[in-house]
Amino acid sequence: MLGLGIGIAALGVGIGLGLIGYGALQGMSRQPEAIGRLQTAMLIALAFVELVFLLTVFVAPGAVAGAETAAQNAGATATAGGSGTPATP
Repeated sequence: MLGLGIGIAALGVGIGLGLIGYGALQGMSRQPEAIGRLQTAMLIALAFVELVFLLTVFVAPGAVAGAETAAQNAGATATAGGSGTPATP
């Protein structure tokens, strides 16, 4: 399931980067005197989109592992105590 999520994130990033580049090139062709400002804005936008993908790749696996661990601990607590209270060793 995690691989599917990362794949969808990669697809979204690819589409986003393409749209950012397309828009910047359209703007540069219409106003050549604004190329410097458009390049700066484009690079900042590209960096933010890439950041979102990198956060997805590196943070999501840890979040999924943490959620699985919490679910396992909750299941162990429910079965050990019987009444939903934590079991005492």
